[in-house]
Order: sequence, then structure tokens, then C-alpha cells
Amino acid sequence: MGVIVPSILFGRVMHKRMFERENAFTYGIYYMACPLQDIPTLRISRWFGIERFALMSFFRRDHGQKDGTALEPWARNILADYGLTDIVSDITLICMPRVLGYVFNPVSFWLCHDAQGHLRAVIYAVNNTFGEAHAYICAHADHRVIAGDDWLEADKVFHVSPFLKREGQYKFRINHQVNHQGQKLGIWIDYYDADGQRKLLTSLTGTLMPWSRDALKKAFFMHPLVTLLAVARIHWQALKLVFKKIKYIPKPVQLAPKTSNSYNLTKK
Repeated sequence: MGVIVPSILFGRVMHKRMFERENAFTYGIYYMACPLQDIPTLRISRWFGIERFALMSFFRRDHGQKDGTALEPWARNILADYGLTDIVSDITLICMPRVLGYVFNPVSFWLCHDAQGHLRAVIYAVNNTFGEAHAYICAHADHRVIAGDDWLEADKVFHVSPFLKREGQYKFRINHQVNHQGQKLGIWIDYYDADGQRKLLTSLTGTLMPWSRDALKKAFFMHPLVTLLAVARIHWQALKLVFKKIKYIPKPVQLAPKTSNSYNLTKK
């Protein structure tokens, strides 16, 4: 484990619905991965821009409070609620950039490391296609290091899919490995319904390539219009579930507050 340097994560997303009727898909994708303090330095001519239109770009208003304000205070305010802010030194945001001005992040990941590079907390910032957002903060109750084989659990309190009820729990796991072959990152989120049955498996796994013009070009041409395709794939999979006669669940009113925590992690 170690703090992630500015990188492009080339990976694959997997979703597998276990029942009532099985439905599974896997596709290639890329994310930008960068410590928050380094994001303002990521300008690379026409390929990437900060707060301006480019082939790929990053805008603060797509994240955090979504009002264009600084991102680190938003994350640290959440950490402070649980007594974690003094432990965390660096916060790395893993998200999709805007591509030709358009972005949709079903989930972005805020990795919170201590001064020694150990992972202490993760904020999973989830967005649905109805324009709503919710943040799940995951950490151990005693704030110990999060190991690569640790699963952290939280109640599902945010409506995402119109084919899954807002009930049950999530189990989260994240593993970052650094070796002679480079840096690998894996993120797993499993959903269990109110009866404790594992109903949905999801993962993002891939390799981190240091930030460069070549990495950006590779990402742009390997996965063109990736953010538009992400939304198109969501609706295509929804249509497949309709054809499989999975019950449609109307969107309930979003619960407050818009931040919740893993089990045993309590506010200070």
C-alpha cells in the first residue's frame, strides 16, 4: 500500500446480478487517480484541462458539494465527524474525467491515507441517474489501517437501481498493490438484500499508469466517449432487466442526511 501518484487507472468494471434472474456484464474503462493537492497541476495542453473545456477535463463542481468549492474541505469535514481528520494526511480522488464536456460518475472513490501511506478511510461518493448523490464513509471503528482483504459493511440507504430495493447492506473491499510489475488497484462492492442474500457483485480492477500525455492519449482512444457510454450501458442493462421481467421499483424520496457510515464507525 502507498499513496497513489497522479495516474490513469486502466481497468475493467464487472457487474453480476445473482437472482431473481442472473444478469452479468464486463467492460473496459478508465479513471483518473490523483491526490487532491496535485489536481491543479494536471494541465496538459489540449488533452486535459482544469476548469475549462478540453478533450478531457476536471471540474470541481462535479464532485464534493458540487458547487465549485474546494474539494478537500468537503472530504475533511466528513472525516472530522468521525475523528479521522488528524489521522489522514493525503486524499486521493479516483473518478472519471469529463470527456468532451460530459461526465457521469456512478461512484467515485476518495482514498484517505495517513502520513506513512496506509489506507485509513474510503469515501464512496455514489450518484444515481436521477441527479441525487450520497457518500458512504468506510473505516474501522478503532481507525486502524484498512488491509487489502478487509471487508467493511454499511446499510444501503441510497436508491441507485430501479430494480433493487433500498434495503439490506453493502460490503466494501479495496486492495492496492505495488510490486515490480507496477501498481494494481481492485475495488469490490457486494450488495446483500434484507434477507442476507448476496444479490449483486460489482468490481473495478486495473493497472495504474503514471500521468502523461501518452497515458491520456491511450485512454481517450482505447475507450472513446467513455462517460457517454457509461450512461448508455446503464440504460441498456436496465432494458435487459425489463425484458427479463424484473420488477421495476419507483424511486423513493431520498433520505437525509446524505452521508452515512460503515458499521461500528460512530460520529464523535
